[in-house]
Amino acid sequence: MASLPLSTVAITNISSLSRPPRLPQPPHRLTISCNTSESHPGKVDRRNLLLGMGGLYGASNLILPGAAPASPIPAPDLAKCTRGTNLNLRQPLDVDCCPPFSENALDYKLPSATDIRVRPAAHLADNAFIAKYEKATVLMKALPADDPRSFMQQANVHCAYCNLTYDQGGADPSNKLQIHFSWLFFPWHRWYLYFYERILAKLIDDPTFALPYWNWDNPKGMAMPSMFVKENSPLFNPRRNQAHLPLTNPPPYADLRFSKKSSTPQDKVVPSNLTEMYSEMVRSAVNLEDFYGAKYELGAKPDPGAGTVERGSHTAIHAWVGDPNSPAGEDMGNFYSTGRDPLFFCHHANVDRMWSVWRDLRGSKPKEFADPDWLDTSFLFYDENAQLVRVKVRDTVENLKMGYTFQKVEIPWLNKRPKTKARVRKLKVAEESSAPKATDASVFPVKLDKVVRVLVDRPKRKRSKGEKEKEEELLVIEGIEVDTSEFVRFEVFVNDEDDGPSDVIDLAEYAGGYSQVPHKNAANVKSKMRLGLTELLEDLDVEDDDKILVSLVPRDGGEDITIGGVKIIYV
Repeated sequence: MASLPLSTVAITNISSLSRPPRLPQPPHRLTISCNTSESHPGKVDRRNLLLGMGGLYGASNLILPGAAPASPIPAPDLAKCTRGTNLNLRQPLDVDCCPPFSENALDYKLPSATDIRVRPAAHLADNAFIAKYEKATVLMKALPADDPRSFMQQANVHCAYCNLTYDQGGADPSNKLQIHFSWLFFPWHRWYLYFYERILAKLIDDPTFALPYWNWDNPKGMAMPSMFVKENSPLFNPRRNQAHLPLTNPPPYADLRFSKKSSTPQDKVVPSNLTEMYSEMVRSAVNLEDFYGAKYELGAKPDPGAGTVERGSHTAIHAWVGDPNSPAGEDMGNFYSTGRDPLFFCHHANVDRMWSVWRDLRGSKPKEFADPDWLDTSFLFYDENAQLVRVKVRDTVENLKMGYTFQKVEIPWLNKRPKTKARVRKLKVAEESSAPKATDASVFPVKLDKVVRVLVDRPKRKRSKGEKEKEEELLVIEGIEVDTSEFVRFEVFVNDEDDGPSDVIDLAEYAGGYSQVPHKNAANVKSKMRLGLTELLEDLDVEDDDKILVSLVPRDGGEDITIGGVKIIYV
């Protein structure tokens, strides 16, 4: 069997894969961390955003100077992996997803990317590719249970990194690592798919093999890919929402603003999905932090704030696929079990593609975080040779350097800038509203078990084109507190007269949504979300107004959501 190229620098020899007894926690020591701020480099003028398309996904990046002293999160200590903790109940999880143990790791160096692997769109994949993918998955599932490359061990990789099983590495051993809800979301999942893909490729002795991506941002690919539905296929999983299987003509389309209680009607899913994608990828994704997620460094608490794609389409697909009749939305609908469904990897291949598409939209040399807290954060994975390797975020920025790209398809949401609901100016909506001001002490915090409307002051009005290019106007929903064991979703509208959730969001009044995949390490956390206003206010023709009406509309689990405040900032 041919071996895929690998280049590493040995630190020490790899030990046995048997796991030793858990080691005691280290003594407390001084925590060193960097201050965070609302501002990060990398803002792009949306007027130039759509001009950067062309060329392969993943063009060269430009690292900016001026980074602060770093306190990046180190790779976890596998010896201290635990079952994790349900923070609400203060008890261990009932799932052990710790990996096979190895004392030491190798520092991974990306092989030379000579032959670029092409990840195909799942709905365009031919029978030969599907047969190859099925064979590789059969072989992965046939590996011994303690082989870190086996299917269940690979599924547990996601469980371990996402359910507070690892110490974060700082002074406080109770502060656990979480790679969601922050700027680590895209790079960690890119590494995860990278090694999963290489394991499959080696098992079938085909270094050109690449994972398919579920093209759910395109109407032609919005249905669940048929290759995952055949019951005799290794790609099949019975723990899925049976109502969403592609067994009818036309098949059900994935709902990118899915809610168990108020999902989008199928005849309105396509325009709703395209508006959601435009919001996530263009309107609210001008700044690096808004797309990637908020800064998360050593000593920080989990969930500082998810990026647009993570809290939107990414989460919606997880919930849409997960089995509503299982205890907690398993498999795709819960963090601990989601990797047990082969469809997870196809879904996240498209999430990974969104990162590459977004960078392409920003031109040939898009700016990136210069912060070593991001670039030097490291993780541990087992590679295709069952070798434990240490990797860093800095090596994930360009997918071409990692040796793969994506089959080109049309991107219809690029031309779906939403329209206003009415031709009249939306000024009177705020002027005539009896809603309280967001600054009133009696308003927040508020439970989102009903629609909440507030008037929000705009500190800057009548901004010039130059001022808009320099600073994005952002609506910040802060102090978002949720029970992480539950699926929740709420949406935000500006100057909208409707009292409840809209069936379709292909309207300029829609600012964005917040949703969350449930996970077993239940904890009440406080987070935030930022939504771009500059283009939205232009479309509503209210740029000169001194206030806007903001509606927070619960769609699922509102009784489990508390909002701490709403304000406008300029970044």
